[in-house]
This record gives sequence, structure tokens and C-alpha cells, in this order.
Amino acid sequence: MATIAAGIAATAAGLAYIDGKYHVRQDLKMTRAKRKGAKLFQKAIQEKRISPYYFFEKYAQAQPSEECIWWRGGSYTWNAAYSRANQYAHFFLSQGVKPNDLVSFFMTNSPNFPLAWMGLWAIGAAPALINHNLSQQALLHCLGIAESQLVFADGPDELLERLDAVEDNLLASGVRIVKLSSVRGEIEALPTTRLPDEHRAAVTPNSAFGLFYTSGTTGLPKACIVPATAGFMHGASRECGFAYVTPTGDNVASGRPERYYDCMPLYHGTGGISGMTQLVTGQTLCLAPKFSTSRFWDDVRASRATWFVYVGETLRYLLAAPPSPLDKAHSVRAIYGNGLRPDVWVPFRERFGIETIHEFFNSTEGIMPLDNPARGDFRAHSVGHHGLISRWRFRNAFVPVAIDAETGEITRDAKTGFATRVPYEVGGEILVRQPPTMTPAFPGYFKDEEATAKKYVYDVFRKGDCYYRTGDALRRDTDGRWFFLDRLGDTFRWKGENVSTAEVSEVLGRYPGVSEATVYGVSLPGHDGKAGMAAIYINSDASHFDYRGLLSHARAHLPRYAVPIFLRQLAARSATHNNKQDKVPLKKAGVDPTQMNGDLLFWISENGKGDEYIPFTSAEFDNLQAGRAKL
Repeated sequence: MATIAAGIAATAAGLAYIDGKYHVRQDLKMTRAKRKGAKLFQKAIQEKRISPYYFFEKYAQAQPSEECIWWRGGSYTWNAAYSRANQYAHFFLSQGVKPNDLVSFFMTNSPNFPLAWMGLWAIGAAPALINHNLSQQALLHCLGIAESQLVFADGPDELLERLDAVEDNLLASGVRIVKLSSVRGEIEALPTTRLPDEHRAAVTPNSAFGLFYTSGTTGLPKACIVPATAGFMHGASRECGFAYVTPTGDNVASGRPERYYDCMPLYHGTGGISGMTQLVTGQTLCLAPKFSTSRFWDDVRASRATWFVYVGETLRYLLAAPPSPLDKAHSVRAIYGNGLRPDVWVPFRERFGIETIHEFFNSTEGIMPLDNPARGDFRAHSVGHHGLISRWRFRNAFVPVAIDAETGEITRDAKTGFATRVPYEVGGEILVRQPPTMTPAFPGYFKDEEATAKKYVYDVFRKGDCYYRTGDALRRDTDGRWFFLDRLGDTFRWKGENVSTAEVSEVLGRYPGVSEATVYGVSLPGHDGKAGMAAIYINSDASHFDYRGLLSHARAHLPRYAVPIFLRQLAARSATHNNKQDKVPLKKAGVDPTQMNGDLLFWISENGKGDEYIPFTSAEFDNLQAGRAKL
């Protein structure tokens, strides 16, 4: 018996070792959960109950007196939220909205945003989520894509004025603007009864969860439909045991709802999709009008949030704030988001006492979802993780290829014409294989066939195959961890070498006093390739910043060719409306001293061999323009 027991123990230990190394249980759990979700989805199709509204309704009836939406201006119980969502459904129906219509939302964050969204779902319609920071041409462009006959607006005067400025153009196209402030009383007087199921019966897997827009950093925004399929799977995630978008902590296990703080804009995919997911999984959504470094932790404590969402540089801004005795005085155990830089990851986790950082990787196009719920150092800095089974499954589905940094085109073999596949450990732009006989995973940019066509490449590894270009370079190590390298177009070539802006940004961001570093390449007269430039934001308490020390630090941690030659010290942060680094205006200004808008400009003199960053003036710029300065 002792021998048998010892054998069992040894076998168990061996299996535990194998699972720890190859993460088999993780992959099997996810596979089983997705199969269960697929079965539920097929049943919903048969019963014509695909709309995420049904998940919201289930929890509203199960926990009517619990808090559904927390808001400083007034919270909602599940019963009150359900009633208001149904009132919105009656209202939109009275405005002529029909199943599968799109209504353009031009709104700031408030409980009305998700409840009006739910009201559209209740009649089988969906919102087109317009960035309320847009104006004039860009605003008309986005509204035109949606082809909505109705724009629903809510927000402060400056927001509504942007809409008023284009109202004549909209009216000429038959588009009406309805402001919540003008119809609030009408909506609140409408019935709170649910609409019959027949309104939602027209919802198909390809119907819209919502119409989302790309950030537009390379031109005017493009739009993508997030399908009802995704909405249903998010709704089913809690009962199926998915490990993403919904929490899996002790509260959920015990039946107590989690509380999710969301100050990211709801018109954006991360803030909007994850926010609505809380309402279809029975969690409490804690909303704020917008992100504020000074107000963030006060809101988190007041809302009793157990987790929150972040995007881009959000956590860097919070980390840059002065330390406080209250830094760990909160109930947050986990955070969820994307764009967390490696140099911020561990310092943020340790300073604020966060147990789990759930970083995910995806895009508006939604073609390559990766998830990484990281509780310790093993998965820190990665954007996703695949166990052995998943690595085998996706070995020819997610494929890294070499890219020409000058042209941005896929490198192809001169003889065969096929793409150059690179090892996962090295990494490159990820191509996603498209099935030849099935509907592509990427449904295309909404009503933009030309832009959609550019995302596909053919004859990649054999004649007739088709792959989707993600535009993102990633690598995967031997343990299955995925790491983000760079966005296509951000990597540039200098001195015959490829420079990763993400790598340089991470190194500079670790130097004391540098709160943020945005790295990009700039074209210079008489020079091949692009010279490295970094726009840095220095902490206010770093009054005597050591530029010589920064250069020494960069040279100690980067290849010589990757060390930025130019520095632009920002007077204010350069970020998009969603806390992502905005390189477009920085690249446009280049190294022209007249385009600095009050920022300071520095460079490494002596043909790039100097030992410190010194001011770059108009005289140096003239020499550069005239070809008298060589780097």
C-alpha cells in the first residue's frame, strides 16, 4: 500500500509539474467554457433570444433591490435601471427606431448612456458610438458612416455646441438631433413595461452590439460593427466560466456581485464594452464622467469598487501622482485593461496593492484577442498567454512575419514570393489566417470596402491562402507569454537598423523624473531612414533634471542606433482623448523649433556623439536643412 501511495503521489507531483510548465488545465478550462458558450448560443439562436438584453433582464429580476449603477449624482438599483431602460426602449420606438437600426450616441459618461444603450437593445437596435470630442469634418464623417436618422445627445454645453455647429448639415441629410435635456421629462413619463420579444426576434448573430470607431490617428476614423455574437458571449461568460471581461474572484464565487469602476469613455471599445458587460453579468457598474488623476482614488473608495478598467497611459498618470498614505486604502483586488507599459506594471501593482492585473490585447477590429490575468511576476508585462495546447492550435493561425521597416510591406522571398516567417521568440507583425470557406473573423470596416481590402494579404505561404494583417508586432516566448513589440509604422529604420519605439519608450520611462516618453522617428534632410526622437514629460518635482544622466542611462540600456538623437520636453502631456500616446502632431512638428508650441527642444551634438542633450535652436535647424549637419 505504501508503494502504491508513493506512486500516486509521484504521479500527482509529475502531473502538477507538467501543468505548471505547460498550463494544460488553463487551456482545457477555456476550451470547455467556450464549447459551453457555443451551445448556449446555438440554443439562443433557435429561441431567437440572442439580444444581450435578456441577460440584463435576468439579473434585474433576480436582484431588484441591489445596486446596479453607482454614480455620484444618483445611483440606480437593478429594478430602477430595468425600468429606465424599458422607458428608453419605448422612447426610441416612438422616434421611429426599428430593429437593427443604428442610433448615433453623442454623449458623455453618465447612467443615461448605458441605460439608453440597453433601451436600444430592448428593441433590437444598437448605438453608433461617436467620440464626443470630434467636431466639424471628423464629426460629420463619423455620423455619415453610421447613416443614423437620429442623433441622441447628452453632455455639457461645449459638447452640445460641437453638434449644433453641424446641425444644418445634418438636417440637410434628414438627420435629427434629440437632446436628452429636452426630452427627459417625456422619457420618465413613459411606461416601464418591457417590449414584447418580437422586437428582439430580428436580432441575428451579425446584428450590432454597437458600432465602434478606430482612434483615427492615421486619418479619419473607420468604423467596425461589434456583433451581437460578442454581446451574447460576454453575457454568457459568467455562467460559462470565461476568465476574461468578467471577474472570477471570491465575490462571484459566493454570489456577491463585483463592483467595476469605469471612468474610460463609454464610446470607446474598452470602456463601453467592458462597462456594458457588467450589466449583462449581474455586476455593479460604477461610473465617472471622465478620468481624473486627482479624483480617481476618491471615486474608487466612495464607490467601493473591487476592480476598475484602464487604457493606455492611465496607470502611468496615477503612478506619477505624489504618494499618499491612502494609496492602499481601497477595495480593489483586480484591474482590467490594455496598453499597460512594462515600466509601469510592477511599480503600480506594488504601490497600490493590486492582486491581479488583467491585461488584454485586441483592437477595434477584434481579430486577435489575447488575455493575461497576471497575479505575480511570471506573466508581468505580457499581453496574453497560451498554454501548450493553445500554442499547438494557433501555430499556423497567428503567424509572425518579417516586415520592411521602410515600406511597411511584408518581406517576401525573392524566388518564391512567399512571406518570411520568423520564430515566435523573435516576433514580427502577426498575421491571422482566414478560413477559405467560412465567414472571415473580421467582418470589415463598416461600409468601407477599400479600407477593408487593405487588411488582407494573399499568397502568403502558399498560393491561394489569405491572412489578415493586424498591423501589430508581437513575440511569444517559450513559456507561451505574448509580448507587444510595436505598432506597424512606429518601428523605424536608422543607421541600417530597425528601432522599436516601444523598447525605447520603456527604457526612457524608467529614468527618474521621466513620467512619460513618446518615441517616434523623424525624417531629416540628407539622411537615410529616420532619426530617433522622444517627447518626454518630466515630473513637476524634478526641478533640476539631469539630461546628461538620461543620455547615459539610454546608452547603457539601448543599442547605440536606438538612442534618441532629439528630445522634446513637453510642457503638457501629449495624449489622445483615451489616454493613449498621440504621436501624430509630434511627428508633424518634427525637429522644427518654430513648431514646438512652448516645448523645449534638445539634441545630441557632435554628429550624435556628444555626452549630453543640449538645446537645439533655429541655427542648428538651418544647418540641418542646408545639409551642413550630419548625424
